[in-house]
Amino acid sequence: MKSHIKKELSIQISLSGLSFCILNRSDSKIDYLKHIDFKSILIPETVLEKLQKTISDDALLTQPFDAVLVLFQNELSNLVPEALFEENNAADYLKFSSKIIKTDFISFDKIEVNKSVNVFVPYVNINNYLFEVYGEFEYKHASTIFLEQILETEDNSSDNKMYLNVAPFHFEMAVVKKDKLQLYNTFDYYTKEDFIYFVLFSIEQLKLDPENLIIKLSGNIAEDDALYQLLYTYIRHVKFNEPTIKHSYDEVLDGCSKHRHLLILNSFD
Repeated sequence: MKSHIKKELSIQISLSGLSFCILNRSDSKIDYLKHIDFKSILIPETVLEKLQKTISDDALLTQPFDAVLVLFQNELSNLVPEALFEENNAADYLKFSSKIIKTDFISFDKIEVNKSVNVFVPYVNINNYLFEVYGEFEYKHASTIFLEQILETEDNSSDNKMYLNVAPFHFEMAVVKKDKLQLYNTFDYYTKEDFIYFVLFSIEQLKLDPENLIIKLSGNIAEDDALYQLLYTYIRHVKFNEPTIKHSYDEVLDGCSKHRHLLILNSFD
């Protein structure tokens, strides 16, 4: 009798692109990794159309999975200390920092490592479609994966670090001072000048020393990019942040740097 091969799927969804990753848990190996860049910011309805076409056109994405995880990467999230969080007031934690409407569905993730709650808005139209395709699945905000890795890595650290996860048109920033989270935020940018302005402004506001600060990069950025070159002009210590995943995945990278797919690779425990 042939043994069951356990496969899990992660899907990362943003308004600027999609990523798909399949883990063969039976041999602890990533079998499939795919990213689609939209080249512009789309509305959720158009993202759904792109998602439907991608899944329907790829037999590997319509096979049965033992588990499916969806990561929503958007600016519609906010961190709340667990001690202050009340589920009935979830929308209140978002309304001052995000554009939400009364009909938006609010969800949340618990981040145990620093006793916080990540309140966010998933795309309900996309969730409804994925339920039709896969049945029950789990979903989280992408920043939950981002922050969990950072806080676990920085536990008992004595350094000041700024983590930047870069996507086309937006990036996530997390700042840790001596193992304590000082800031998490998302910034929209359209030029390299926008990008460096937000980075330098945050450094100034948090009274960080550019000479000693370590910046760790992930996502859509490389050493020969204009963003990297401009960043390196002002910051002495710039490094890449690689996935902490315990499963093997080198074969699916296809010449791509490890840091580029950090979030979706780190989505598997």
